[in-house]
Amino acid sequence: MTLYTKDDIVARAKELAQMISETEEVAFFKEAESKIHENQKVREKIASLKSLQKQAVNFQHYGKIEALKMVEEKIQKIEQELDEIPVVQQFKESQVEVNEILQIVASSISNTVTDHIIESTGGDLLRGETGAQVKNSQPGSCS
Repeated sequence: MTLYTKDDIVARAKELAQMISETEEVAFFKEAESKIHENQKVREKIASLKSLQKQAVNFQHYGKIEALKMVEEKIQKIEQELDEIPVVQQFKESQVEVNEILQIVASSISNTVTDHIIESTGGDLLRGETGAQVKNSQPGSCS
């Protein structure tokens, strides 16, 4: 059995990260993000949104509930307007796709490590128990 160091694992993780960054999904994400920043309408709405969010924080801090409600309504309206813009929809979809890849990779690593631990200890994959658990859960064993 080969023993790897943390540095070995981090180096491989960086290789995997490089591979992920060169996928079709990430390329689409970068393109969509670029289009958002080129779109004057989107930039103006984002600037308004940021300004309103700052106002909301101040109103909340000073307990100005009615003013806060009005600002929150404006924020919600701008967010809805942004969501209706095709380039924003594309950007959000691309974010979801990239996040899905990252979740798949994280789950795959976690599940594989768990399976290897169970198998290497003589455990039961179907029950998800390590060898020690299997040994100590058998009838007649001291518990």
